[in-house]
Amino acid sequence: MLRRRLNRLFGGDERRVDSRTVYVGHRPCPGSEAFIPPKFCDNRIVSSKYTVWNFLPKNLFEQFRRIANFYFLIIFLVQVIVDTPTSPVTSGLPLFFVITVTAIKQGYEDWLRHKADKEVNKYLVTVLENGRRTRKESEKIKVGDIVEVVEDETFPCDLILLQSSRDDDTCFVTTASLDGESNHKTHYTVPDTERDLELLNATIECEQPQPDLYKFVGRMHIYRDDQEPVVRSLGPENLLLKGATLKNTKKIYGVAVYTGMETKMALNYQGKSQKRSVVEKSINAFLLVYLCILVSKALVCTTLKYVWQSKPGQDEPWYNHKTQKEKDTNLYLKMFTDFLSFMVLFNFIIPVSMYVTVEMQKFLGSFFITWDKDFFDPEIQEGALVNTSDLNEELGQVEYVFTDKTGTLTQNNMEFIECCIDGFQYKYRDSRTELDGFCVTDGPVSKLQQKAGREKEELFLRALCLCHTVQVKEAGPGEGGGGADLVDGVDGGDGGVPHEAEQRGFIASSPDEVALVMGAMKYGFTFLGLECKQMKIQNRNNDIEVYELLHVLNFDPVRRRMSVIVRTKTGETLLFCKGADSSIFPRVKQDEVDRIRMHVERNATEGYRTLCVAYKQLSVEEYARVDAGLQEARLALQDREERLMDVYNRVETGMSLIGATAVEDRLQEEAAETMEALQGAGMKVWVLTGDKMETAKSTCYACRLFQRGTELLELTVRTLEEGGRKREERLHELLLDYHKRAVQDAPPVKGGVTRRWSSPAQEYGFIIDGATLSLVLNATPDASASRYKSLFLQICQNCTAVLCCRMAPLQKAQIVKMVKNSKGNPITLSIGDGANDVSMILEAHVGIGIKGKEGRQAVRNSDYAIPKLKHLKKLLLAHGHLYYVRIAHLVQYFFYKNLCFILPQFLYQFFCGYSQQPLYDAAYLTMYNICFTSMPILAYSLLEQHICIEILLDDAKLYREIAKNAMLRWGPFLYWTLLGLFQGLLFFFGVHCLFRNPALQDNGQVFGNWSYGTIVFTVLVFTVTLKLALDTRHWTWINHFVIWGSLAFYVFFSFFWGGIIWPFLKHQRLYFVFANMLSSVSAWLVIILLILLSLLPDILLAVLRRRNSPHARQMKRRLPSSGTSTIFMLSQTTSTHSFSWSD
Repeated sequence: MLRRRLNRLFGGDERRVDSRTVYVGHRPCPGSEAFIPPKFCDNRIVSSKYTVWNFLPKNLFEQFRRIANFYFLIIFLVQVIVDTPTSPVTSGLPLFFVITVTAIKQGYEDWLRHKADKEVNKYLVTVLENGRRTRKESEKIKVGDIVEVVEDETFPCDLILLQSSRDDDTCFVTTASLDGESNHKTHYTVPDTERDLELLNATIECEQPQPDLYKFVGRMHIYRDDQEPVVRSLGPENLLLKGATLKNTKKIYGVAVYTGMETKMALNYQGKSQKRSVVEKSINAFLLVYLCILVSKALVCTTLKYVWQSKPGQDEPWYNHKTQKEKDTNLYLKMFTDFLSFMVLFNFIIPVSMYVTVEMQKFLGSFFITWDKDFFDPEIQEGALVNTSDLNEELGQVEYVFTDKTGTLTQNNMEFIECCIDGFQYKYRDSRTELDGFCVTDGPVSKLQQKAGREKEELFLRALCLCHTVQVKEAGPGEGGGGADLVDGVDGGDGGVPHEAEQRGFIASSPDEVALVMGAMKYGFTFLGLECKQMKIQNRNNDIEVYELLHVLNFDPVRRRMSVIVRTKTGETLLFCKGADSSIFPRVKQDEVDRIRMHVERNATEGYRTLCVAYKQLSVEEYARVDAGLQEARLALQDREERLMDVYNRVETGMSLIGATAVEDRLQEEAAETMEALQGAGMKVWVLTGDKMETAKSTCYACRLFQRGTELLELTVRTLEEGGRKREERLHELLLDYHKRAVQDAPPVKGGVTRRWSSPAQEYGFIIDGATLSLVLNATPDASASRYKSLFLQICQNCTAVLCCRMAPLQKAQIVKMVKNSKGNPITLSIGDGANDVSMILEAHVGIGIKGKEGRQAVRNSDYAIPKLKHLKKLLLAHGHLYYVRIAHLVQYFFYKNLCFILPQFLYQFFCGYSQQPLYDAAYLTMYNICFTSMPILAYSLLEQHICIEILLDDAKLYREIAKNAMLRWGPFLYWTLLGLFQGLLFFFGVHCLFRNPALQDNGQVFGNWSYGTIVFTVLVFTVTLKLALDTRHWTWINHFVIWGSLAFYVFFSFFWGGIIWPFLKHQRLYFVFANMLSSVSAWLVIILLILLSLLPDILLAVLRRRNSPHARQMKRRLPSSGTSTIFMLSQTTSTHSFSWSD
C-alpha cells in the first residue's frame, strides 16, 4: 500500500489527471519531441500484514490495544517497581503466555500470506522485448510490456488484447476467480493492429485504475508512416483481467495497462483486518465496571487508612516505631504507593487467567467443528476447517447472512427440463425415439395429447441451435467427452444424442445457453459449430444445414434478450430472438402470448429458468437498414451503447412467438431447507451475485427465499429508465415509493420474526443491481441524496429477502459494511466459494468459505470453511448456539467467582487497620484461578449442552433465545454480580460469627488470622465449584473428574502445603493450619452450613421455576440423553435463570 502511494506521489501527471497514457512496447509515437516514459507501480502483489522488521513492534502494539492486556502490563510493572503484597510472577507469567501464543499464531498466518504472495510474484511469464521472447518474473512486468499468455494460464496483469491465435480474432476466458462465473466469456482484439507486433506503434489512453470489473473506457491511437493516426475505441470486451484464465485459445498477446496493486482484482481485494467478537466487547465493558470497583476499593481503603492513622496513637503505636526513612518519605508519595499496593492486593478481582481460559476454550472448542463427522464430504474427502478460533461464539449471534449464488446456492449446472412449442408442452424422456410421442399438455382438454405442427417444431429447434454464442470444442485424443477442460460435456448416456456429440464439448458465456443447445440435441437437432461466420447444424434427418451468421445482438440486462440475424442457403434473412417473457411478450402478437403464458408462469413457480423464443423474417430493404445502423453504431466513440440499443429495439419488433423453454439450475444439496432454517432462526438472508437478475431471481424462488405471494420491489437499470426521466430523479421517486409500501405502510414486526411467525401482511422481496447500487452508495452529497442510503437500508431491513445482482466483488463488501455499521451493529456472516467472494468474507464479522470447484481463495481467506452449503445449518444452529452459551457462562462465572474471592479480602482490611495484610496465603492467591477453580469451568465451556443438538436443529426458533448477546447483557451481569456480593458477604461474616467463640479447639487454643482466611477460602472454593455443578446439565466423565477432582486436589494441596516445612519459604504461614482447622467440629459445621446457605438461592430458584414455568417443564425433553444424577436433574431448572434471562 505504501509503495502504491509513493508511486502515485512521484508518478508525474498521473495524480493530477483522470486518464493515463500507455506506450505499447515502450515505443514513442512519431512526432513527439521527447519521450519520457511515465511511471506506474510495478506488478508486485502484497496481501501480507507484517514484515520481518515491523512484526514485533506492530504486533505488540496491536495486542496492547486490548484493554485487558494493557491493564495487566501496568499491574505487572507496578508489582516490579513498588513493594506490593504479592509477587510480580502472578501477573507477568500469564500475560507473557497470552502475548506469546497470540503473536506466534498471527505470525504464522502472515507467513502463509507471504508465501502465497511470493508464489504469484515469482511466477514466470513470457514478455516480448526487442523482438525476442524473454521469460521474466511476474513482479517485473511494467505497464506497456507486451505479454504472451498461452491456454490455461492466468493473466498476470490487466491486458488489452492485441492478437489472438484464433482466426476470428477472439479469445475465451473464464473469470471464476473474479466474479464467480465459470462460464467462458468472449473477448476481442483491437481492430487494425499489425500482425507483426514489432511493427506496431501505438498509444493507449484509458481511465485511471478503478475497481468496477464490468467497466472500462479507453481508446487506442495506431500510428503509421505518413498517415493520420487511426483511433479505435476500447471497452470491457478488449480488456483481459488479472486472475482470469485463457481457455480454448492457444495463445494471445496483450499490452499491460494496469499492474500490481492497481489491477482490478487487487482493487477489489479487501485487506484482512482484526476481527473481534461481540463477547470480547462485552468482556471489555464488564472489565471497565470491575476496574471501577477495583479503583473504588483501593481509594476507600487508602482514605480510611489515613483517617484511622490520624487518630492519636494509631499512626505510630509503641510496638511499631517508624524508621527514619519512613518518617522522611513524602506523605503524598506514600499515599500513592499505598493506593497502588491496595490495587495490587485487590487485583485478583480481574484475573488474567480468564483470558488464558478463554483463549484455551476457543482453541480447543474449534476442534469440535473439525471433528464433526456430519461435516465430512465423501466426494472431496474433506471435512470442515477452522482458520480462526477467535469467532466461535459469533456463530451463535448471526443476524444477517450474505450468500453468493453461483457455486454456493447452486451447483452452476444447468439442465434442460422441458419446452413448450405453440402452446404444447414437450417433456424429454430417456429414449432413442424422436420427438413424436413425447408431447403432453396442461392446456385445454380439447388439446390433450396433441402436438404442434412439425414445421413449428423444427423452427423452434433451429432457433435453439442458432440463437446463442456457444462455441464447440473438439476433445483431444484420449480425452473423451468428459475432459476436464470442457465447461459442459455431453452425457453419452442420454438417448437421442448422436455419438459424434459425445466427443464434443460446448463453451459459452452462460450455462443456460449450453443447456438449450443440448436440449435441442436431445430432440434431434445438433449444433456442429461456427467456422468463418458459417453456423452448421445437423437436423433430425441427419442432413447438414448451413447458415451465414450476419449479426449477434448481444444480451444486456436492460433489454433482457439476445438475437442473431442469419441468412439461409435460399437467401432468406431470419432473426431469432430469445429472452425473458417480460421482454419478449410485448414484441409479439397477443394471441400467441396467450398460448404460451400459462406454461411460462407454471415453470417459473416451479423455480425453473424460463426463456421465450421468437423469430422474424427480414426483407432485403429492412435488413439493409439494420445492417447500416449497426455498422454506424459500432464505430461511434460517443454514446455507442445507446445507439446500439436503439437499433436493437427497432429490429426486435413484430416478431412471431414460437415457444418457451424451462431450464433448471440445480441447487446445492438441501439448499432450500438450509435457507428456510436460517430464516426460521431469525436471520435475514441476502443473495449477492455477479450473475444476471433473471437467473438469480429463479434461484431465490427455488431456495424459498422468495415465495409465490412475495411482492418484488425492483431497483435496477431497467426500472430507472422507465418514464424517460433522469436516473437520479427516478431513483429518488422509486425509493420513496418502496419505503412507503415496505416500511411506512407495513405493520411493525418484532426483531427476528420472519414470515412464518408474523402476521399475514404483504411480504416484500427487494432486487437491486450493481449499477443502481453505485448510484445509491455514491450519490452526490446534497440534502436529498444523503437520504438514499438510509431509505435503501430501511427498505431492505423490512424485506424477507434481498437479491443484489450484477455485483462487483468490492460492491459485495460495501453492502456488508453498510449493514454491519447500521443501527444496532448487527452481526453479519458472509459465505461464498470463489475469489470474488473474498472481499465480503473479510468484511463480515464471520466469513465462511465453501470448498467448491472455483479454487480455494475463499477458503484461505475465510474464518471457517465447510464442504457444502447444507453444513451451514448445523454450524450456526448447533455449534454456534452452544459455543455462545458456553463462553457467555464462562465469562459471567469468572467475574462472579473472583468477586466472591476478593470481597472478603476487602472486608478484612476493616479489621486489620488497613495494613494491606492479605487474608489468604500467597499460595492460595496464586493457585485459586490457576488450579483450584480453572479446570471445572474449562470443561464446562467445552462440553456443556444445555439443549441437545437434535432439538437445536429441529427447532430453529431456539436460536433466537440467545440473539443480540442475550446472555451477556447488563441484566444477567447484574444478577451474577449481586450473587457474588451476597456470597462474599456471607463467607466473611459467617466465619466472623464463628470466631466470636474464642475457644474452637478441644485444647482451648484459639484460631489465628491464617485459620480465619483458610476457613473463608475453603467455603469459597467448595461453593463456586458446586455452583458450577448445579449449572451443568450435560454430565460426562470429564465433568465428574474435574469437578470432584478439583475439590479433592484443594484438600490434598492444603494438607501437603501446610504439613511440610519448606526450606525456600521465609515465612511458613500455613504450617498445620488446615489440619488444625479440620480438627474443630465447629469449623466443620460452619463450612457445611455456609456452603448450603450460599447455594440456597440457586436451589430455591430452581424449584420455583420448575413448578411455575412451563418453559422449564419443557426443558426436560430437550436435555441430552447422557447419564443423569440428582444434581443433574436439579440443574435442569437451576440454570434456566442464567440461560434464559431474556425470556
